[in-house]
Amino acid sequence: MASETRLAILRMLAKPGERFAGQWSADPGETGVCMTLIAEALGVSQPTTSRHLDLLRQAGFLTVRRHHKWSYCKRDEAAIADYLTWLAAELGQ
Repeated sequence: MASETRLAILRMLAKPGERFAGQWSADPGETGVCMTLIAEALGVSQPTTSRHLDLLRQAGFLTVRRHHKWSYCKRDEAAIADYLTWLAAELGQ
C-alpha cells in the first residue's frame, strides 16, 4: 500500500457499478472492470496500470478474469478484510 495509485485503484473498484457504469462489455459489479477503463480513469498508460494491477493481484487484493482479449479486475473483499484485521492487530488496535 505504498503507492497512492494502487490505493486509488482499490478505491475506484470499491463501487464499480457507480464508477464504471458505462462499461458495455460486462457488468462491472459482477465481472469486474476492464483494465483499459481503469487506465483511463487513472490517466496513466496501460502498461503502468497493468503493473499496478499485477502487484495488487500478487498481494491478493484483486482477482483478474480474462475474457477474450479483455481482462477484468475485481476487489477480493475477503482478502482486504483479512489484511485490515491483521494491520489493526499489528498496530495494537
